[in-house]
Amino acid sequence: MEGSGSPRAVAVASPTARPDQPSVAPPPQTQAAPPVRQLRVLVAKPGLDGHDRGAKIIARALRDAGMEVIYTGIRQTPQMIVEAAIQEDVDAILLSILSGAHMAIFPKIMDLLRAEGVDDVLVMAGGILPDEDIPAIEAMGIKGNFGPGTNTQDIVAVIRANVPPARINRPLPPRGDASVPPDAHAPAEGA
Repeated sequence: MEGSGSPRAVAVASPTARPDQPSVAPPPQTQAAPPVRQLRVLVAKPGLDGHDRGAKIIARALRDAGMEVIYTGIRQTPQMIVEAAIQEDVDAILLSILSGAHMAIFPKIMDLLRAEGVDDVLVMAGGILPDEDIPAIEAMGIKGNFGPGTNTQDIVAVIRANVPPARINRPLPPRGDASVPPDAHAPAEGA
């Protein structure tokens, strides 16, 4: 079928083929598309909030949607969250907060990300976020602010739609501690 995209066998003449039996050439070789890497998402609970059931539900939904999830656990400082995001080279950061401290904590996280030159990572928030605070949260650069009861597929869709394509299309660095030189574990000379 024309335009179906599937390769077809083509009859071609061959010097060794008999005229009554045309040989069949193999379908043309096509290059396989490079594998699309998993999105890497950091799910963090900033501040003193100890309730993490919602964050764990989100983490599982993201994993089930094919994303690699790094869950930091509860009671994370802004510095801990930003360091983890950089170390794990994440594509998105999801902040889950119920304590009401979001207007004190979110600016610190965004300032630290900017100070570290991290400007291509999607940052999202969820939890108890009063409607009157949403414009200020979005002005900080935090997208997709979700409250209790949000369908997890909506969160997945926002992540997929908002992670910059340049991040998705670049390969991840190899796993390991990039700060340790490759020969750091070699025995010292004369030892």
